[in-house]
Amino acid sequence: MKRFLTLLFCLQGLTHAFAQLTLEQCRQDAQANYPLVRQYRLIEMSEEYSLSNAAKGNLPQISLGGKATYQSDATTLPFEVPDIDFHGVSKDQYQVTVEISQNIWDGGEIKNRKKQTEAATDEALKQTDVSMYALNERVNQVFFGILLIDEQLKQNRLLSDDLERNLRNVTAYRDNGIANDADIDAVKVEILQTDQQRIKLNNSRKAYLQMLAMLTGKELGNDTQLAVPETPELNAGELINRPELALYAAQGHTIDVERQRLRTGFMPKFSLFAQGGYGNPGLNMLEDKFSPYYIVGARMNWNFGSLYTLKDDKRKLETRRKQIANDRELFLFNTRLKLTEEKGNIATLQRQMESDEEIVKLRTNIRKASEAKVANGTMSVTDMLRELTRESLAKQDLAVRKIELLKAQYELKHLTN
Repeated sequence: MKRFLTLLFCLQGLTHAFAQLTLEQCRQDAQANYPLVRQYRLIEMSEEYSLSNAAKGNLPQISLGGKATYQSDATTLPFEVPDIDFHGVSKDQYQVTVEISQNIWDGGEIKNRKKQTEAATDEALKQTDVSMYALNERVNQVFFGILLIDEQLKQNRLLSDDLERNLRNVTAYRDNGIANDADIDAVKVEILQTDQQRIKLNNSRKAYLQMLAMLTGKELGNDTQLAVPETPELNAGELINRPELALYAAQGHTIDVERQRLRTGFMPKFSLFAQGGYGNPGLNMLEDKFSPYYIVGARMNWNFGSLYTLKDDKRKLETRRKQIANDRELFLFNTRLKLTEEKGNIATLQRQMESDEEIVKLRTNIRKASEAKVANGTMSVTDMLRELTRESLAKQDLAVRKIELLKAQYELKHLTN
């Protein structure tokens, strides 16, 4: 039976350990749950439709036209031709046409339109990556906030245990005439204040868990436990691999594609066409009657109007390129500034932790000595409780500092990616 119970407790402990939420799991769940994640598919669908529309520019184009006109004068012959009854073209004219044209070469316009679509899609995806990456920071803040509260609750329970132990001791001292009822009341007051602090911490933890549940889309009960993450491997140098840099590169590529588009604006365009019509007059202007006709041929169109604004258009693109370069430089400057600040914060926390460990050791020795003095009747219970509280605060500072250091290390990792 003892072996069975031992095995059962071990299995329960393993189940509890595996049930702990990890930081990486929370990040993945948050990425999958965040409404912005649907933007990826929408961007891809938009690209598919735009590329499909651009490719259809090479399909035969069909147009239908018609007109009815009345003109003030019409073609007539200034002389009469024997045996020919011609009174001139009618002043009211009618025409219906159907034309089919096939693009042969459009100066690279369709090809460039596809490149523009791909560049715009890549830029939109990179912008979404930036927004999704920022979500990790929010998850980090909530996750480590819960870990900080867990450490405070742990120290609160340890303090409560010490106070309960001292309450039993002080009660025994009163029975032996060393302490009095006021000393017992003083210990009870500390116990009640500790309970109040625990209630406050539990409420804060519940609120943080609700935020984490909203971010991850998971149901998290109040008994949900978080696994303390391992110390991350930090970048020894200042290599930055943030998605913002990929966004700036995508924006620069978009400008390259737009610069190529300027060239297609003044290139000639060639096409074949076939036109069928029915009207009065037909192709024979001398016949005043309705007749069908057709025309086939090749067409060239060369518009030089874009050359007027070509220089200014290039300057505008170059200005945008400089703005992107400036934004990139500003981003790197601010990121390196934050890196320097975070590294200094980590170094400070590490030095403080070394002092905290020594302070905890000394406070524990002082508290033990105080309890011995109370047992010997040479120190009041109030003074002993003061030393007990100081020891608890020192332990809490050390525990909280460990989580703060871990949080700062993950913030540094987030800054460089």
